Amino acid sequence: MGLFKKNPFGHYLFIKKWLIRIMGGLTHQRYQGFNDLQIEGSSIIKDLPGRNVLFVSNHQTYFADVVAMYHVFNASLSGRVDNIKNVGYLWDPKLNIYYVAAAETMKKGLLPKVLAYAGSVSIDRTWRADGKSVNRQVKMSDISNIGMALDDGWVITFPQGTTKPWKPIRKGTAFIIKKYKPIVVPIVIDGFRRSFDKKGIRIKKRNILQSMVIKEPLEIDYENEEIESIIEKIEYAIEQHPTFLKVIPESEIKAHESLNEQRRYSSDYKAEKTPKNKDKKNQKES
Repeated sequence: MGLFKKNPFGHYLFIKKWLIRIMGGLTHQRYQGFNDLQIEGSSIIKDLPGRNVLFVSNHQTYFADVVAMYHVFNASLSGRVDNIKNVGYLWDPKLNIYYVAAAETMKKGLLPKVLAYAGSVSIDRTWRADGKSVNRQVKMSDISNIGMALDDGWVITFPQGTTKPWKPIRKGTAFIIKKYKPIVVPIVIDGFRRSFDKKGIRIKKRNILQSMVIKEPLEIDYENEEIESIIEKIEYAIEQHPTFLKVIPESEIKAHESLNEQRRYSSDYKAEKTPKNKDKKNQKES
């Protein structure tokens, strides 16, 4: 690799490699130490082509989800199946992994800017901006940039566009699939919302069982399949279809989300009357 070689977005690969090495080393214990990331299906990763692969996943934090995927993908490519032990797999990371993120999120602070250089394809959300609902046209340059990333390598996207569960899949993901015809690999994650704050930076609770399930690529008829059909397939694949609410009561989900909000914002939450030994027992059971 030449010292001054760039990717299609003008980022120096030498700098990107060192950012991934450093950030990977700093974050490894968040998934293999403070918490326990259980992985299933990572053997699929090694059989994928080097480019035009789109990963679709549910979303729980701004950054922790995608950082975990960088770990899992690179570990799998180095021969580790369903584990991320020994961070040495990041010495020679795959440099053409990208992820789709909201432009406004990636501009707020130094850390998001560093993470953006490591692989963000930043887009302007059509439905929300600065915490307010909006309704604006999709920028064709955003679509083109995602296409450019797919042409160069792998792209991770969170098609619900939010960390809140059970939200609808955005149609833009289906349009991208029909336009660029990538291999679509679903991923289902859990435990990240309980482990980290909303941004995925601060460790909120330790000894949480995190999980990442990588599923077989979806079968899609790129030429003839309707947008709605592709959306429904994604909803089922990442386990965010409304029918899943029949398995997990919505009241339980809302209660769980409310508890997360208390943990995030209440400084008095840790001082509840629950005995320490009981709290430790609950952590292990969760």
